Amino acid sequence: MRILTWNLWWRFGPWEQRRKAILAVLREERPDVVGLQEVWELGGENLAGWLAEELGMHWAWAPGELLPHWRERLGDVPGGVGNAVLSRWPIVETAVERLPVAGGPPEVRTALYALVDAAGGARVPFFTTHLHSASGGSAVRCEQVRALARFVAARRGPGPFPPVVTGDFNALPESDEVRLFGGMVTAPAVPGQVMLDAWYRAEPGATPYTWDGANPYLEGLAWFDARIDYVHVGVPGPGGEGRVLSARRAGAGPVEGYWGSDHTAVVAGLAGARASA
Repeated sequence: MRILTWNLWWRFGPWEQRRKAILAVLREERPDVVGLQEVWELGGENLAGWLAEELGMHWAWAPGELLPHWRERLGDVPGGVGNAVLSRWPIVETAVERLPVAGGPPEVRTALYALVDAAGGARVPFFTTHLHSASGGSAVRCEQVRALARFVAARRGPGPFPPVVTGDFNALPESDEVRLFGGMVTAPAVPGQVMLDAWYRAEPGATPYTWDGANPYLEGLAWFDARIDYVHVGVPGPGGEGRVLSARRAGAGPVEGYWGSDHTAVVAGLAGARASA
């Protein structure tokens, strides 16, 4: 099973050309299940819906609100933003959890759950989210990952396939919030629940940065290169279901002159289910 996560940078920059680049990357990568963040919706059109139609995939959507610091910069602009899931297989159940503000700005941040009815009868509990972004906001993100971990624990289900959690955590791998969510180095956010960072199965020496100064959309914004986007997977099932086989970046360059987003995507290969086509 091929998992992909990608923050799509809403409608910033040359968004019409960028969405074509996003589509081209997804067509090339052929992911089975995709977690998307900063997905725009406007006038009845939804970027995730358009991608799903073009790719022949199922989709689910969790609407949010334009973030306060976006409104300060952009003014009163039309449209919405949210998280989404695309899947080659049917999505049989969904739920949305609003993450806590925890003393931070009054943002609407959510986690989206989609139960994917995958190949071979496997049911994959899949999640995607987008955490608070302020550079000094670790305390807020810690509370958000605690809520996220509880949301995951409540919906992981009885099946052998572990939960898969994707998203833009806006935090480095060594940060308190990422270590807390993983539960390997520190006490887990939910007792007994361990989530494994798929990147540790990347090829040695592979470029890890999803916030990459080589991206022209980050000119003047990237203080340093960083890995802030993740695929996390629970402990594999008794038959090895969900075991992480590989991890790498995607969308780390232009398509016909345009990068798809200000983030690169992360792709992870998991054992236990395979696309039929």
